[in-house]
Amino acid sequence: MASLSGRLKAVAKMRAIKAAMWVLAGLGTATLVAVAGLALTFIPAKLDLPAVDVGDLPPASPPAGMSISALPTGTYGSPAALTYRGGSWSDVRHLAATAILVRHPKGDLLIDTGFGRNIDDHMRLIPPMQRTPQIKGLPAIDQLAAGGVHPGDIAAIIPTHSHWDHISGVDDFHGVPVMETAAGRHWINSKPKGSEVINSFRDINYKSYEFDGGPYLGFPRSHDLFGDGSVVIVPASAHTPDSVIVFVSLPSGDRYALVGDLVFQMEGIEIPAEKPWLLRWLIGENAIEMHRDIALVRAIREKFPQVHLVPAHDSLSFGTIPVFPASAP
Repeated sequence: MASLSGRLKAVAKMRAIKAAMWVLAGLGTATLVAVAGLALTFIPAKLDLPAVDVGDLPPASPPAGMSISALPTGTYGSPAALTYRGGSWSDVRHLAATAILVRHPKGDLLIDTGFGRNIDDHMRLIPPMQRTPQIKGLPAIDQLAAGGVHPGDIAAIIPTHSHWDHISGVDDFHGVPVMETAAGRHWINSKPKGSEVINSFRDINYKSYEFDGGPYLGFPRSHDLFGDGSVVIVPASAHTPDSVIVFVSLPSGDRYALVGDLVFQMEGIEIPAEKPWLLRWLIGENAIEMHRDIALVRAIREKFPQVHLVPAHDSLSFGTIPVFPASAP
């Protein structure tokens, strides 16, 4: 009996070992399949865009004396593979963190603020996996001061959205109105991932506005800030619920579309290609809205070459805008 009991225990032990091996093999296979599936989301794939109609170029009457300038506040590195689907892992891009100064007789504006004076403190607020080494430049507030422009001279800040690399400098412009819609404020106040930095600021002077105008270049609603067509904001909520695109029209006839993070690099529009799935999933982007908005800005570029598209992190795209104190009228 003892011998039989021992044999039964040995058989049971062998079966348990085999079962464990099968489980481990299954887990290994599942892991390999998952890794392979994830790798496939980085291979080149041209985005199939919906058909869109951008209509006619809206009229604009930008006043004499209006101009635009770039305020580069630094960069951070990223493989191109993490900026658009099909990018190379060995191609390191220097992603821009640049503020835009628009000077207008009715009030000067900052569109985004880039890295502020306290960027190191702000980086500690975001999840570790999102922290990237930066090459820091001079904060926008200090560049402006060197050129004789002070916070009281800025009528408003218009963030293309409220992620850290667009609003770090808001912390330097105490009291300057920050323009947000009710929907944008609601998203910020709900404290989602990505809003850690802006929610760390105290006493932000929010200035509410609504998309009270009609269609603009295919976007269904708009807000004409000065009533002359020179600065027009449209909703583009695919990246984050508070994301916008800002169109700037100059006296020279040149126009700019500051598209924020609709795409990270111009390849997203030129190929076209979306961001890799992992990035879109982590950010929580709306794919349907993203594809529509990429289709719109791509169609605008093709139909109206005088409209310069500027993704917020494409350093080369900012080359069309003079660096402050120089400006383009």
